[in-house]
Formats: sequence, C-alpha cells, structure tokens
Amino acid sequence: MKYSKIEWTEATWNPTTGCNKVSAGCKNCYAEVMAKRLQAMGTPGYENGFEFTLMPSRLDAPKKIKKPTKFFVNSMSDLFHEDMPYDYLDKVFRVIEETPRHQYQMLTKRENILKDYFSTRKVPNNVWLGVTVESAKTKHRIDVLRNIDARIRFLSVEPLIEATGRLNLDNIHWVIVGGESGSKARPMDPEWAIDVQRQCDEQDVAFFFKQWGTWGADGVKRSKKANGRILMGKEWNEEPTII
Repeated sequence: MKYSKIEWTEATWNPTTGCNKVSAGCKNCYAEVMAKRLQAMGTPGYENGFEFTLMPSRLDAPKKIKKPTKFFVNSMSDLFHEDMPYDYLDKVFRVIEETPRHQYQMLTKRENILKDYFSTRKVPNNVWLGVTVESAKTKHRIDVLRNIDARIRFLSVEPLIEATGRLNLDNIHWVIVGGESGSKARPMDPEWAIDVQRQCDEQDVAFFFKQWGTWGADGVKRSKKANGRILMGKEWNEEPTII
C-alpha cells in the first residue's frame, strides 16, 4: 500500500496542520508552500493557510484503514509544536494505541517539547520517533532523542544544508538523508551525504538516501526526478529492524 510520494513511508496522517520556522532547515519549507497553495484552492482544512491548526475531524482516519500501514504523522505540521495542547496530543496517541496494526513515524525539530511530553508518558510500541538534523548546529537534538525509550529512533538529515561533522549514533536505529527541493533550494555537497553514510556504516545504523533534490550530485540544477536517488553508485533503501 502506497498513498504517499514520500519515499520512506506509505501514507500520511495530519491531525494538525501548520507550523512556524525554528531553524535554518525550515527556510524553504515545502509544507508551507503546499499549505498556501491548498488554501488558495479552497481545500478543506487549509482555511488558515500555514497557521498551526487542530484538525479533530481527522483523528480517527487510521482506524478506517484495515491493512497494516506505515504512517508519517504530520507531514504538514510538527506534532510537538508549541501550540499543541497536551490533551489533544493524548488523543492522537490514543488512536495510535488503538491501531497496533499500523506503524507511526514522527519527526520534530522541537526536541524539548518531545522530551517534556514523554517525561510522564510511555512511547507506544508502534511509534518511530525522529528528530531533524540539518547541520552540525542542530545535532544536539540527537542527544535528547537517544534518551527517550522508543522502539525505533531515527534522524531526518534533510534538507542537508551543511556538513554535520561527527555524529554519535548510539541508540539511533535509522538515518534518512536528503537534499533540498524547490525553486529556492540550497545545494547539498555530495561529501556531506557520503560522510553521513560512512558514519552509519561504521556505527551499524540503517541508512536511507531519499533524494538529491533540486541540485544534482554534479552541482547542476534540474528537476528532482531527473536528479534521482543514486549515491555512490546505488540506491540506499535500508530500513531499521523492528524487534
């Protein structure tokens, strides 16, 4: 089953929409561009554009899908946004607990809220928790993530806009790397991506190369599709082992 064009998931579920920028990786946010486009088209759920908005009518959507599915939660928002009420977040996780047939992948740039929320709650077994690490300046997020008791912990190194430097991948199970896409995309130096792959190999962590994005490995700007997903002569589609 494949409902999403995002290479590393199968479907998306957005119980909230909207967000705001918190670090350099947010500069050319694809979700912001898409939300404003959907607002202009009059699409239900995007009346507020990219303002953070609760979408309670979407809460039960995963319950209606019987086939086991891998969901990326909040592709159009951040589940741990500052304006997210914890009681609403509890409702999101209640749906997750009631649908153990599904796997739920969550990414955040707000590691402190992630830490606070789970300081008094357990992470369900069918949840994959992740943080975004777009450069060396944001790799402190990894230290927060590694200390949360989740079955799968992963990093989205996307958009990779600077070299990450040395990464401590202890207690991290999966790393996704990708370049930026869109008309204003910043180029990704191939050596930055190669360095992350080598570190994953050294530390026995699954590696997934999502895309080059708008800038190819040769430094030429073209369509994302034309640039493809080949890194060091192959596609990297490794996934973490679920024990």
